[in-house]
Amino acid sequence: MPDSAVRLRHAVSRLAGKTVRLLLPALLLWAVTLPASAQDEEIYRMEVGVGAGAGFMLDDTNAAFYGATSFTGGALLRFVLNPRMAVKTSLTYTKVGGSTEGIDRFYPSDPTASGETRLNYRFDGAVYDLSALYELHFLPYGLGAGYLNYKRFTPYLQMGFGLTYGTSGKAVTANFPLGFGFKYKLSRRLNLGLDWTMHFSLSDKLDGLEAPLGIKSSMFRNKDHYSQTMLTLTYDISPKCPDCNRD
Repeated sequence: MPDSAVRLRHAVSRLAGKTVRLLLPALLLWAVTLPASAQDEEIYRMEVGVGAGAGFMLDDTNAAFYGATSFTGGALLRFVLNPRMAVKTSLTYTKVGGSTEGIDRFYPSDPTASGETRLNYRFDGAVYDLSALYELHFLPYGLGAGYLNYKRFTPYLQMGFGLTYGTSGKAVTANFPLGFGFKYKLSRRLNLGLDWTMHFSLSDKLDGLEAPLGIKSSMFRNKDHYSQTMLTLTYDISPKCPDCNRD
């Protein structure tokens, strides 16, 4: 074989060797970082966080939406079922208060009493609520997994069941919350939300004043109800097993 051909083969061999030595570390680096990329699309099964905002009660002293508005706040734990559904549990506090002063049609329990003996009632207390609500998302909520068309923002509907304690009337009752909200992913594990609920209770004693008109109530009629509007901030926890089948 001519010397020129031998030199060419040696040159090609050296070039191939250098190419392999250069590409091999890059391939190893890519192989090492591939699991990290998969982790970036990790699915989390729970959210934990807090919320704060404004609350009000519809009772014998207030019949206006957002009348006698006070502070409401609490903690929440959300169980993510899939990008379309979640179950939210919350423990909240709402400051409530009101007065019958200035209410033209407010009468004492005895309808025969004169105007001078009209009941003038004032209360200042709190409502504690422990609720579980099912959330239905309008859009698949999340980041990553582009082929699943996840959305960073979604509105949702919610409804559920809860227990209420009113300090003014020392009343314990069930309530049925109903509402809607909006979620936005600030980052992969941080969620900002606007949450509104109306809690329909089975008690007329949350304000400490029961049936002042002497009319007995049934189901939700003539009962005390309360609403909460909160900004929430939650953090994703409990990552789903990356080697398990995903929803």
